[in-house]
Amino acid sequence: MDVKLDKTDRHILELIQSDASLSASEIAERVNLSQPPCWRRIKRLEDEGYIDRRVGMLNRKRLGLDVVIYTEVKLTANGRQAVGDFEERIRSYPEVTECYTMMGRTDFLLRIVTKDVSTYEKFFRDHLSQIPGVLDINSSVALSEVKYTTELPLELV
Repeated sequence: MDVKLDKTDRHILELIQSDASLSASEIAERVNLSQPPCWRRIKRLEDEGYIDRRVGMLNRKRLGLDVVIYTEVKLTANGRQAVGDFEERIRSYPEVTECYTMMGRTDFLLRIVTKDVSTYEKFFRDHLSQIPGVLDINSSVALSEVKYTTELPLELV
């Protein structure tokens, strides 16, 4: 897709992704526009799909969700039906915060957030390992968080 964003569009996106609570007038002030044209730009960026949604970032540790686990999953078969069934099941688990189809030795990479290792073990035993077609599961517990951001590198756009 051909990205057609000018410097002001990128600045607006930077502001929104760093603080989604900013009002259109606050954004307008920071990008040196009056509010109506800034609002129109924001609306266009939403309509064109550059802004999916605006959310608040919660502090997982403050909420007692202290463990992040990355899990590689290999399926017994890679047919469209097996992959689709797995994806549908994974979407239903709130513990799975990210899921990627992979190329290479595993089929999926999951990011799982949970309270502690024993809670993950219960999720593993009761749900993950019970999904039909799962051949192998390899999990790694993150010891510490060195960097975590949802902000995209807009300087590359």
